[in-house]
Amino acid sequence: MRGMAPTALMSRFGESVTANAFRSYLAEFISTFFYVLAVVGSAMSSRKMLPDAAVEPSSLVVVAMCNTLALATAVYISASISGGHVNPAVTFGKAVGGHISVPTALFYWTAQMLASVMASVLLKAATAGQAVPTFRIAGEMTGFGASVLEAFLTFALVYTIYAAGDPRHGQIGAIGPIAIGFAAGAGVLASGPFSGGSMNPACSFGSALVAGTFKNQAVYWVGPLIGAAVAGLLYDNLVFASPAAAAADPSRGMSAGFGV
Repeated sequence: MRGMAPTALMSRFGESVTANAFRSYLAEFISTFFYVLAVVGSAMSSRKMLPDAAVEPSSLVVVAMCNTLALATAVYISASISGGHVNPAVTFGKAVGGHISVPTALFYWTAQMLASVMASVLLKAATAGQAVPTFRIAGEMTGFGASVLEAFLTFALVYTIYAAGDPRHGQIGAIGPIAIGFAAGAGVLASGPFSGGSMNPACSFGSALVAGTFKNQAVYWVGPLIGAAVAGLLYDNLVFASPAAAAADPSRGMSAGFGV
């Protein structure tokens, strides 16, 4: 019994360094790179076009639309290879729920974080050193309040991801990524002026690192990770649990759908 745990750990690590696994990491890198490039780039564009983008409603709409389109595209292009996580919070929720192993989740995180940093570096270099915008909380809000808001928004996003990838809903096709994009866009519209509407630790981290400021960075990790984990556990075990299917196939949901 004593040697079983190390053996199981090595087995899981071995599954995380196969050729197919590295294809998944590359897919996550590419999709996350595109997503962050579009989202952070849209914030930079609106700031360039508008005299005071911070208080201009149209700026919020532009960023929300970009989130919708970019996330839908990023999920679509990587869903069949990596599950289309494009977000460390999604990966964390899947790891907590047992859909992927911890070593695989760590490799996913590495790919996502590296992609976000490189996308932010590219934006800064390509725009001749313009400042990369970061996610910020409103002055009247506390870090706790912003974390709670980010947690609920990420809960809604990840819950949508689970529903969009549920094979019991039939063949969803391209509609799934569109629904996921809509959930992200709605979250930005609802929270942009308050917490920035990140819902994605990688996006927050990459822009913060390149900008050189990590103020309130914990808000964009604690809230989304908790929200994603609760969403996955709730969907899998309470709301849409299928005990008979789970007993017949313990790997239910592991090979199909989004975010798996």
